[in-house]
Amino acid sequence: MEEQHYDFYQSIRNKIHSWMQTEEGKNNRWADYILAVPDLFHLLVKLALDPEVPDKHKAKLGLGLAYFISPIDLLPEALLGPLGLADDLVVAAYILNNMLNETDPELVKKHWAGDQDVLRLVQQIIDSADEMIGSRLINKIRAMFQQ
Repeated sequence: MEEQHYDFYQSIRNKIHSWMQTEEGKNNRWADYILAVPDLFHLLVKLALDPEVPDKHKAKLGLGLAYFISPIDLLPEALLGPLGLADDLVVAAYILNNMLNETDPELVKKHWAGDQDVLRLVQQIIDSADEMIGSRLINKIRAMFQQ
């Protein structure tokens, strides 16, 4: 899984980096969040492999990773480019928020490789999700990851 993880991680990073060089990427209001997508994917992988993470959360982490990798998305990247990662971003935020509410936040923090505070980032994504992807998609995402 580590090699697949690295390949997918690099692929996402490269797509986002290229997009950030375009006018659309430079001027997009969600660009800072989109930049966090590779780090969030990496975090989900690390948490899924951590023996300290409860099985209940590992199952959701696995679903989230499958959603990231699947070509079938609510917002397909093939059509939208990196903006199509917004739903993946929200999926990761909902999974992490649930985990943060039910486990020690240090469990999540110890695997975080991003520059910003992961707790704050997750909350900002959730607070912006409705505006970012719309309430219909949020309701579908919530339904997928209900307890």
